[in-house]
Amino acid sequence: MCMLGFSSGLPFLLVSVTLSLWLKEDGIVLKDVTMIASAGMTYAFKFVWAPLLDHWKLPLFTRLGQRRGWLLLAQLGVIAGLLAMAFLTPRQLPLFVASTLFVALMGATLDIALDGYRIEIAPPSAQGALVATYSLGYRLGLLVSGALALILSDHVSWSQIYVLMAVTMAIPVITTLRMPEPDVRRLSPSSWREAMRESVIDPFADFFRRYRWGLAGLALLFILLFKLPEQSIGTIFNPFMRDMGFSKTEIGAVTKIYGVWIGIAGAFLGGAAVARWGAWRSLGVCIVLGAISNLLYVLLIRHPGQLSMLTLAISGQNFFEGMLGPPTVAFLSLLVNRQHTATQYALLSSLVNLPGKVLGFFAGSIVAVAGYGGYFVITVFSVLPAMLLFACLWRHFDPVAAPSTNGS
Repeated sequence: MCMLGFSSGLPFLLVSVTLSLWLKEDGIVLKDVTMIASAGMTYAFKFVWAPLLDHWKLPLFTRLGQRRGWLLLAQLGVIAGLLAMAFLTPRQLPLFVASTLFVALMGATLDIALDGYRIEIAPPSAQGALVATYSLGYRLGLLVSGALALILSDHVSWSQIYVLMAVTMAIPVITTLRMPEPDVRRLSPSSWREAMRESVIDPFADFFRRYRWGLAGLALLFILLFKLPEQSIGTIFNPFMRDMGFSKTEIGAVTKIYGVWIGIAGAFLGGAAVARWGAWRSLGVCIVLGAISNLLYVLLIRHPGQLSMLTLAISGQNFFEGMLGPPTVAFLSLLVNRQHTATQYALLSSLVNLPGKVLGFFAGSIVAVAGYGGYFVITVFSVLPAMLLFACLWRHFDPVAAPSTNGS
């Protein structure tokens, strides 16, 4: 799970935050930078092709099994896409953007297969440990594609960096080839119509059948909104840091090395909170703390270029973002029916990321009007609708308040 988490975290920044700096240095205007670097929005639509991973075996990968076959295909796709980006560079912008979208597509597919594998490989009682280990690997992937990439960019070309990133994916590929396939029996549909019903209709109908329309609708709206403050920072982050006067080495050292380890510490505390108080209560606390931490960037605007203030802002934001990870994964995993693991989890995790990605897409335009400070304040207040929904859903998902109404 640690190596799979690494392979999942590595491409994410390479098509978003890290990419935005490469584009900015190549003279792309900020408005276009945030739009191109929003290729990560592809992750928000992964539920569209997730049914394929639940119900279709890849012809050339049958010996590996369904989950490992898709994992290997996605990992090889990420490698190929990163090499294409390195070869093309932003000077051939249309083809470069196409390669970026392909990496995002393969990265999202990797996430779908990985989540299905995690839920199927072990019982619910072991999911907490798997999530914590996955989070460690994921943040190590962010460390390599964020900190290492930024520091190296002061010494070598971005093309060479992206080749190196592709090479590091060889370790997860070896892991996929050596690990076991989940012991899950899947019945083959007798007709095309039955296949469409089982793969496309049933996973979504099952969710509303188990939770009923009213509760399911509120839960989905809550899932759409609660990570909005965190997700909206991505594409604007590196341009903001450069405009605050920090060098790429300083950004890499503080935000991507120190910050990643702070995030790992937060993730383990979040996992402990889930074990102690459950996913729902921990989730509510972490949502509020994560949103408030964005105000630290407003403080940084008043002290541009000061490493002490940068360290303070990164400490708060990364720690509480790390804390939010385990409660989020634990809560979404509890909502999933194991008969439709990949599809349902892909839908729920896509909804988590979608609104923030949309806001990030327009981040450059919003900053042009409201300034960086106004943008960060907007992200903080964007959490209010989610917390209102959290209060409405409390009696349904808190195990103490209503142990028999969780829809399972």
